[in-house]
Amino acid sequence: MKHFNVLLKLVCIGAGLLAVSVNGYSWGQKGHDVTCALAEKHLTKKAKKQITELLDGRSIVYWANWMDNASHTPEYKYTSTWHYKNIDADKTYENAPLNENGDVVRAINEQITALKSGKLSRDEQVLSLKFLVHLMGDLHCPMHMGHMSDRGGNKWQVQFFRSGTNLHSIWDSSIIENAHKWTYSEWVDQIDINGKSVNEKLVDGNPESWGKETYEICKTVYDATPVGSKLSYDYVSDWTETIENQLLRAGLRLASVLNDIFK
Repeated sequence: MKHFNVLLKLVCIGAGLLAVSVNGYSWGQKGHDVTCALAEKHLTKKAKKQITELLDGRSIVYWANWMDNASHTPEYKYTSTWHYKNIDADKTYENAPLNENGDVVRAINEQITALKSGKLSRDEQVLSLKFLVHLMGDLHCPMHMGHMSDRGGNKWQVQFFRSGTNLHSIWDSSIIENAHKWTYSEWVDQIDINGKSVNEKLVDGNPESWGKETYEICKTVYDATPVGSKLSYDYVSDWTETIENQLLRAGLRLASVLNDIFK
């Protein structure tokens, strides 16, 4: 029994570390699926045909969350800093020090440039595409513009329905999962309801301006959520519209970027 208890403790510790590690990256599966499914609705026929051929008939939704897993492997460890851009409280978006290993804005721009260059092999195109469809989701997750000092909210401890967690995890998955009990396709149906003129305004800009927009939201989130906050239904209700708007922007902008690449 003693040996069993020790083993059980080790398993629980390992599971906890895995959860922290996975949560450290992105929206979570649901958010990335929504982003890619919404984007796919707005692809031109030409773009969709080329993308489908590159992905051997699979949807971009299939690869939506692939990069979160890949970044934990030795082969793709070099991409681990690409999921976010750290901006500490005493810095601005413009003067925050750049990570020499790259960040989400730089990585997106690099994938766009590479895919447009016409110089990539088929395998290289596929890899850049898988990176891009994921990173465009990350760019719109507020805590991916979080402070370096607290690892983008991972060390910003709060309670969610009386359970200890952190601010990054709240924004990656907790709000999404508690705001609506929808499948990713239902999310798309419910938030993708604007007319063409509204959507055209939402896709205006570039990864740099979109990142700055997310950063402004991130600052508001920090201000509204002090360390030790006890969060529940009110918090979910207060921020659901922000989540909906960010997922909509991410999907529409991903479609716009892909349509421009594969035109």
